[in-house]
Amino acid sequence: MEVVLLKKWESLTSRFHELTDQLMDPSVVSQPPLLRKLSKERTELEPVVTLFDVYQENVRQLDDALQILSDPAAGSELQKMAFEERAELERRQSEIEGQVREFLIPKDPRDEKSLVLEVRAGTGGDEAALFAGELFRLYSKFAEKKGLKVDTVEASETGIGGYKNIVALIEGKGAYSQFKYEAGVHRVQRVPVTEASGRIHTSTVTVAVMPEVDEVDVQIDPKDLRIDTFCSSGAGGQSVNTTYSAVRITHLPTGVVVTCQDERSQLKNRTKAMRTLRARIVEAEREKQEAEIAQSRKSQMGSGERSEKIRTYNFPQNRVTDHRVGLTLHKLELVMEGDLDDIVQALKAQQQQTETAKV
Repeated sequence: MEVVLLKKWESLTSRFHELTDQLMDPSVVSQPPLLRKLSKERTELEPVVTLFDVYQENVRQLDDALQILSDPAAGSELQKMAFEERAELERRQSEIEGQVREFLIPKDPRDEKSLVLEVRAGTGGDEAALFAGELFRLYSKFAEKKGLKVDTVEASETGIGGYKNIVALIEGKGAYSQFKYEAGVHRVQRVPVTEASGRIHTSTVTVAVMPEVDEVDVQIDPKDLRIDTFCSSGAGGQSVNTTYSAVRITHLPTGVVVTCQDERSQLKNRTKAMRTLRARIVEAEREKQEAEIAQSRKSQMGSGERSEKIRTYNFPQNRVTDHRVGLTLHKLELVMEGDLDDIVQALKAQQQQTETAKV
């Protein structure tokens, strides 16, 4: 196991034991909020600490087996047993390291979200539109195998059974983690059904994968507000109230301004203004998120040019190649039936290696 991950593992184990001691401290027990917080942290760490104990015992047994194998004085029968035991211990150690690596590497907070999937025909005319439909069916079957729900939101069909564009919501726990690697340009190489001469054509389909946006919960810091009061006025500036009942609230970080003078009471006007202010800030944040998603979608979809591919589906050779990890599989028929597990696992492993280097 990488030294940096082993050190982090040891650090978490030390933190677990530290929390165990703190939870027995009377000063902590007397503070329910702190007690709950520390108990929650300890509970979250317990699985990885248990694995650490198992890992250490496995390492000890593996060292014993290796010592027997390197000892000329050990009998052949004992060495045979040690040889068999070493194979099992090494397999178990690799399994434990894989489990703990997933725990230690920071998780993408979006992984558990549902997602919006968009499949769009790129370069290649009718053939690209036909493959867009086939790719969407592939994703639908993959989602079904993962226990996810697919709900088509929008579909623009062509006259020959293809699709210019399909948008769907894919719902379920961990949906984004399964689909996030699909974003980009997908290239298909085959003889189109519309091709009379039997020539192989190359077409593209672009895919965008966007995690579903949560409702924005705005917490307004009173320090971020400037509140002005003034006399309310009617049409043409006519005075309505000689008291300072009207309220103008400015949210300094966003520049959102709300004025309310409907009520005779300043308190009521302030309450209504705050409700309106919250709604406007939420809407402004939502528009900002939508703009960011639109930019993300644009970067994912690319221009649809053939050279931008992330994956190639070659039908004459029954081959699918993911160019990001250099993985080639000669089982295109199975992949088109929703068997993406080998590709997804290879991409996850690559991401884990990248994240490990950052730890």
